[in-house]
Amino acid sequence: MAANSPSSSPAAVKMASDGVWQGENPLDFALPLLAVQITVVLAVTQGLALALALALRPLRQPKVVAEILGGILLGPSALGRWGAFRRAIFPAWSAAALDTVAGLGLLLFLFLVGLELDFRAVRRAGPRSVAVAAAGIVPPFLAAPGLAPLLRLAVPAPGHGPAAFLPLCVFVGAALSVTALPVLACILKELGLLGAPLGETAMAAAAVNDVFAWALLALAVSGGAARGGAPLAPVYILASGAAFVALMLCALRPLMARLARRAGPGRAAALASPGAVVACALLAGAATDAIGVHPVFGAFVFGLSVPREGGLAERAGEKVAPLVSGLMLPLYFATSGLRTDIDTVRGAAAWGMVALVVAVAFLGKFGGTFAVAAWTGMARREAAALGVAMSAKGLVELIVLNIGRERKVLDDTTFAIFVIMALTTTVLATPFMTALYRSSTPTATTPESDGTELKGGDACPA
Repeated sequence: MAANSPSSSPAAVKMASDGVWQGENPLDFALPLLAVQITVVLAVTQGLALALALALRPLRQPKVVAEILGGILLGPSALGRWGAFRRAIFPAWSAAALDTVAGLGLLLFLFLVGLELDFRAVRRAGPRSVAVAAAGIVPPFLAAPGLAPLLRLAVPAPGHGPAAFLPLCVFVGAALSVTALPVLACILKELGLLGAPLGETAMAAAAVNDVFAWALLALAVSGGAARGGAPLAPVYILASGAAFVALMLCALRPLMARLARRAGPGRAAALASPGAVVACALLAGAATDAIGVHPVFGAFVFGLSVPREGGLAERAGEKVAPLVSGLMLPLYFATSGLRTDIDTVRGAAAWGMVALVVAVAFLGKFGGTFAVAAWTGMARREAAALGVAMSAKGLVELIVLNIGRERKVLDDTTFAIFVIMALTTTVLATPFMTALYRSSTPTATTPESDGTELKGGDACPA
């Protein structure tokens, strides 16, 4: 190893080497190692995506399944067991650079999700979408206080005192109740249902569901961040967060809408230049981080604040989405996989908790959604299909889990249990939907005409 190898101290990390002819190993330096890591991640995830597309063609699995599996394959559950591979490609000192790039991708993806949420679809779907969203949130959150003590019994975690119980309940409830809006869009588009009444209701309900889930998650993060700090810190954090949301939605959004209308469709593209969009999303993330809320929340709210007048939101998404979905998101899945060690789930009690968490996550969402949808007049088969659709997890689930792990609310074993749950529910969603609601069912509109398709020319970035 080179004399200036960063293995002994993070402060010794240098960006680039002087080359092998100078006796230096490029993999001991940040930039060439990051380039190799990105190449390995993309090769593994794209290879798995192609393999799954061929092997599981009838199941119509979204790309997120291959990306989650690719991350786990690179982690300690598989290739990470090989010490030489881990030390050469994913050494501990490189985690900060990889996590930073992956975090930027995550932040920009949440900005795209905010762009995607069209509250006009909620109005078109009517009260049913709000009722369905509530039915998908309430049962999992009611189950969380009962599930959290069972998790502690089955997976003892040193250092988790009574003060961590409430944040644990909130994180477990959020993890059980979220619906992955991009994955749901992929599934509905694949089945030809994105523009049908069922698809519109599902997308609107998922939008409302995720807004409430992010709000509750922000509460949990603010409470967790305040432990050990000023007694009134949670109050300051919540007040500042509310002021930030009000400023973005009540001041910035109308201002941008007015500018877009004055500029007209032709000049709106200048307002949505990639540099300006990315800078604003990053600045919004930095603002919420300063407040004490996770940076992704700021990017998400900024995405919500970008108006659709003059095609502003659409143009912004088109220019940012390809880089995020094609390069940066697979890195986020890889970092999640590198943290996921399936070996920590040991014994009958731990695997029993896996089965219980999967059952609660699926049946809680499915049961509540099915009951409310059927009660509001939806046909039973469509209500069942809607319940399955709302159970899809995917990327949004991993975001919640990673935030919980960063905040020391979730230990390694609990993290792995919920990653398995996210993967299982996502894998089951499409075949169950196909069985319940055949793709030959005529739709009311085409998938592209209802305004809910993801931006950037790629309806399935995750």
